[in-house]
Amino acid sequence: MDAREADYAQFVRTRTHALLRSAYLLTGDQHLAEDLVQEALARTHRAWQRLERVENAEAYARKVMYHAQVSFWRRPKVAEVLPADFEPDRSPGADDHADAAVERLVLRRALLTLSPKQRAVIVLRFFEDHTEAESAQLLGVSVSTVKTQTARALDRLRALLPDLSVLTEVPEAGR
Repeated sequence: MDAREADYAQFVRTRTHALLRSAYLLTGDQHLAEDLVQEALARTHRAWQRLERVENAEAYARKVMYHAQVSFWRRPKVAEVLPADFEPDRSPGADDHADAAVERLVLRRALLTLSPKQRAVIVLRFFEDHTEAESAQLLGVSVSTVKTQTARALDRLRALLPDLSVLTEVPEAGR
């Protein structure tokens, strides 16, 4: 194995988990996330010789993931119906780890009700901490689209989960 191939193998071993986390947040499904990362790694491997610096590989792979996900959104859709009951049963004195787990599950279900574009801007803006301009560039859309999708996503999440403290801490305006 030559040095470039060894570098690629090292990149895959060290960065796949981080790419999977982002892909999961983009897709909302573990299997789709694995497919997205596999596609990104395959495209990155094909471009490996063209990368000027190995340090840019993760940025390249992430950009491939975002573009592949945008392409997926543009395909014809099949309606998916999720249960609309998002309110967990809460007892007044229950203050344990179960509450946090329930809150995470409720938030996950609410995130799955967002459109893929809305989920992508939420991931880029609040999980990966990109600016509106960076998010727009990564997704290949305008800054106003990012702002609109972010506002709609946060409004939807606030409507579904009015008591969730995480959503009340998110500022209305972007950076």
